[in-house]
Amino acid sequence: MSSQIDHLLDESRQFPPSPEFAAQSIDDPALYERASADREGFWAEQSRELLHWHKPFTRTLDWSNPPFAKWFDDGELNVAYNCLDRHVEEGRGDRVAIHWEGEPGDSRRITYAELTDEVKRVANVLSGLGVGHGDRVAIYLPMIPEAIASMLAVARLGAIHSVVFGGFSADSLRSRIDDAGAKVVITADGGYRKGKVSALKPAVDQALADRGEGEQKTVEHVLVVKRGDNEIAWTEGRDIWWHEAVPAASVEHVAQAFPAENPLFILYTSGTTGKPKGILHTSGGYLTQAAYTHKYVFDLHPETDVFWCTADIGWVTGHSYVTYGPLANGATQVLYEGTPDTPHPGRWWELIQKYGVTILYTAPTAIRSFMKTGRQIPNQYDLSSLRLLGSVGEPINPEAWMWYREVIGADAAPIVDTWWQTETGAIMVSPLPGITATKPGSAQVPVPGVSIDVVDEGGAEVGNGNGGLLVITEPWPSMLRGIWGDPERFKETYWEKFQDKGYYFAGDGARLDEDGDLWLLGRVDDVMNVSGHRLSTAEIESSLVAHEATAEAAVVGAADETTGQAVVAFVIIKESYLAEHSPEGLATQLRGWVGEQIGPIARPRDVYIVGELPKTRSGKIMRRLLRDVAEGREVGDTTTLADTAVMSIISAQVK
Repeated sequence: MSSQIDHLLDESRQFPPSPEFAAQSIDDPALYERASADREGFWAEQSRELLHWHKPFTRTLDWSNPPFAKWFDDGELNVAYNCLDRHVEEGRGDRVAIHWEGEPGDSRRITYAELTDEVKRVANVLSGLGVGHGDRVAIYLPMIPEAIASMLAVARLGAIHSVVFGGFSADSLRSRIDDAGAKVVITADGGYRKGKVSALKPAVDQALADRGEGEQKTVEHVLVVKRGDNEIAWTEGRDIWWHEAVPAASVEHVAQAFPAENPLFILYTSGTTGKPKGILHTSGGYLTQAAYTHKYVFDLHPETDVFWCTADIGWVTGHSYVTYGPLANGATQVLYEGTPDTPHPGRWWELIQKYGVTILYTAPTAIRSFMKTGRQIPNQYDLSSLRLLGSVGEPINPEAWMWYREVIGADAAPIVDTWWQTETGAIMVSPLPGITATKPGSAQVPVPGVSIDVVDEGGAEVGNGNGGLLVITEPWPSMLRGIWGDPERFKETYWEKFQDKGYYFAGDGARLDEDGDLWLLGRVDDVMNVSGHRLSTAEIESSLVAHEATAEAAVVGAADETTGQAVVAFVIIKESYLAEHSPEGLATQLRGWVGEQIGPIARPRDVYIVGELPKTRSGKIMRRLLRDVAEGREVGDTTTLADTAVMSIISAQVK
């Protein structure tokens, strides 16, 4: 099978940074020069500049046993000290670390000094519960400040956290607790979601109870934050209230230094079948790249910027760009508990106006859902504080990119479209906004210090103008150090395909345009083979969203006797358009539109007009479920969906 992915969509618009933006930007073209002249030396320089090392390192990279990397491994540091204490010691204790807003409208303003004290107390509580170096702690919390404090307290002790997203079921939670062998679980009674309390502690109780194979064996204590005031069961001796234990604990706690390769966290990738895959990250290299990318990709001015990454801490974006990157850099950030449309559809814009947010980092699916409700909603708010926009999670189609720039960024704010993964730990590909002329829909170039390529099945470069498989060709500081407890699976999953070249293969398809800029084409699993042509679902989705009627689209390849696979599209229509047009005829119109935009080969066999798409809570579209519908099969496991009812509604609309 050819690994060449046919490219059929052209995008030639470019947006250089304004002279005003470029003039005040910290981005410097010399970063690229220094990184290409001496990659390892560049990373060592970044690490020394951005972090405090209790014991300075003398070795940058040990790649003697690939694919198991060691970065800065003879150095010692404390991750929490880097995110907290040093800012206080250097006179920044009064700076706001977190502007927190609860979904019902309650809010808290937490300074670096206050957050440092809280984390020290939590560390003392955990220490009193027997948590020490190398122990695992599961965190199952809503988006409240205690979630960040918990992560940092675990890190402070040299222990390892496993954050489990609050939308996961008791079964998912149990499998993750078991795999990590967690000693303590930190949870809340509940958290607010879509206007009501979503219970969390009952799922923990269920997870720890007998699920058919006996009670959970490693968890000794459950620390519970009171947030939702919902009724919960209580196990004396095991369960402890946060509001009783933490304020009573000592505020004295000295952060001990640990080796750079000390494990920091395990994060289980969602949507996989079978045994959960615990991605392991360590301390020094991870924190270096999280801080470095947060600083340069977002052109951070920590004294004046208000940063808001909308991701949940249950995902890697919430680890790197809510907790570790911003706090290591001494930034001020917004943390919001609820969903973008609660209690009203303008909630995000209201918060940007309220806190004077200057940098917004969010997912394309969120942007497309705002497109669906229309620009009249954000237009009601003052968004003039925004100076930079970011996109993360999946490829952003050019039309959503343009809407984001025009409507949210007042046609002036640069957009950084970032590519990276749970496994890479931090951003790998992104424009630098003070330097790069950005292109709608393209992630563009690797950040200085990162080496990527697009290759064919044999590992040969495809060159500009061609598509293939995205690989990382050199080790990077924030790379995963393995799969928890399963080194063979780690080698097989990420390194086996290009073992002879030592390339990491991410599972993503990509192409290089004539300028050498990178365009993501989605997962290789999402590439369709239609009459011998390999077509990217991402390109056909972009074409559909470019139609004035479309708010969002998901495309899958369904088995077809004639063509091998056929294109099947599920489309959400903009509300303003639905008010004036009937859905009948729209499907035919959209089929014709794709044929004109891309070519007859890409014209969908079926276009289904639907009200919603199946998404995980992090905004990823679950295309495998749509494939089930398109091929007339029983719909598979829906437990990771934000709204499990969506699939039955779609199935009914399709029949």
